[in-house]
Amino acid sequence: MKIGTALSNSATKALLLGSGELGKEVTIALQRYGVEVIAVDRYPNAPAQHVAHRSHVIDMTDTDAVKKLIAQEQPDFIIPEIEAIATQALLDIESEGQCTVVPNARAIQLTMNREGIRTLAAEQVKVPTSTYAFAESFAELQAAVNAGIGYPCFIKPTMSSSGKGQSMVKSADQLKAAWDYAKSSGRVDTGKVIVEAKIDFDFEITLLTVRALNQQGDVETHFCAPIGHVQESGDYRESWQPQAMSDAAIKAAQDIALKITNEIGGLGLFGVELFIKGDKVWFSEVSPRPHDTGMVTMVTQRQNEFELHARAILGLPVDTGMQDTGASAVILGGVDAQGVIYEGLDKALSVPTSEIRLFGKPEAFTHRRMGVALATAATVDEARNRAVKAATMIVIKPDK
Repeated sequence: MKIGTALSNSATKALLLGSGELGKEVTIALQRYGVEVIAVDRYPNAPAQHVAHRSHVIDMTDTDAVKKLIAQEQPDFIIPEIEAIATQALLDIESEGQCTVVPNARAIQLTMNREGIRTLAAEQVKVPTSTYAFAESFAELQAAVNAGIGYPCFIKPTMSSSGKGQSMVKSADQLKAAWDYAKSSGRVDTGKVIVEAKIDFDFEITLLTVRALNQQGDVETHFCAPIGHVQESGDYRESWQPQAMSDAAIKAAQDIALKITNEIGGLGLFGVELFIKGDKVWFSEVSPRPHDTGMVTMVTQRQNEFELHARAILGLPVDTGMQDTGASAVILGGVDAQGVIYEGLDKALSVPTSEIRLFGKPEAFTHRRMGVALATAATVDEARNRAVKAATMIVIKPDK
């Protein structure tokens, strides 16, 4: 792999489609290897735009706008960070051989829509999943639930992230509200929702899976230690590494992740979400990029998930080994305001082994992720306690 000099004619360039907190860390990781990074988002001053060499604001669902920008910048790599992207533009660009879409355009198309990835997992790769159905009308949704999915069940948009539009339905009288919420709150209304039967699981994990080249130039798959996490309304609040699991469950999880990522192909890091009960494992979702729950790796692994992604993209060696036990806890906005003020950073950093990452988002919302607290300890429980304690000491206020 040859890398040129950033901001020169020889530059190796990466264009990020989506510039949130995950993209910010990917930007930093790439820049450590001299890559020139262009950060793109739908709004100005997104986190990755603070550190990128330059930035653009466009409607990333607009095929023409995406193609025009890529033609202007002529990047070597296109790295999507979010789901709501004009995938046809990426398919066209990839077919023309202009640059490398990470991990590939098909992966972005499949994973941006729950219908594509669930069909691939359950029907093509044939890994265990929850019972599910897709519905294009409320009547179809009712019929699917009554035909065997039953209650409780989960209703989700086929295209969304961070839990938007998702709800658990415990009885028939809640079904219509869940349908309306899924239809109105996804990133894009695809005309369908997915309904999933509830799996009786003990816990859920993210298995960070890396497809990278070895010294012979062949693709090898590497696994990080499993990451446990807590979600509220489909959005993560805490994560920790490692999550204790039986050897049989770890092997089953790795087998599922290997099958899914082999089918998707390409190079890079994938966040594979799985349900675990004893030795049994079910596939839930996959993101072809660093995962929000994986922010814990910034204190637990020598090469965190962002460095692993950057290395794999560039064809460099990777090491998924852990160096410490740790946890993360989300810092939520708590207010709806622009240009907020953060207080309590000194108190948060007085918690032993704690670290704080404030994302610098230009606008806060009550439930928006504005930062994350990280901590290490001898045990997962102590690391979680420290991370949560540090997170609660950060107070976000409007700039009056």
